[in-house]
Amino acid sequence: MLLIRNATIRDLDAITAVEATCFSAAEAATRDLLAERLHRYPDHFWLLFEDETLISFLDGFVTDLPDLTDDMFAHAELHDENGRWQMIFGVNTIPSRRSRGYAGMLVERVIRDAKQQGRKGVVLTCKDEMVPYYAKFGFITECKGLSRYAGIAWNQMRLRFD
Repeated sequence: MLLIRNATIRDLDAITAVEATCFSAAEAATRDLLAERLHRYPDHFWLLFEDETLISFLDGFVTDLPDLTDDMFAHAELHDENGRWQMIFGVNTIPSRRSRGYAGMLVERVIRDAKQQGRKGVVLTCKDEMVPYYAKFGFITECKGLSRYAGIAWNQMRLRFD
């Protein structure tokens, strides 16, 4: 059985393990950083469980700033619950459960929730090979290289609701 829900601090160990499985050491958020994010904006973590196992999650904060910049990843205190833009910092699915539509379910849920919350849209960054994937949801590539997180030139993509 699949279940999507928001996070609590009790999910920290599972979130940290999935993050470490999905990203390189240079890219993955640390346990301490994930704990700070969970403290500041738990309702902006969407977790997908298969039975009792966390298999996928998506997180990111809300801000009035229009662009997703590198400092946002490290500064959870920049979250503004009344912000206009839902940022997506990471979309994580454990390797053994990829290509089954789980990440897409989370992206669709975030889009729906952000619309219901009155946001202007959703902003994310991704590697070149992921641009076509996010384009399927309506995201448009705006620029490359605004974020150079972990030494990679990321593509900024935006989905506007207006």
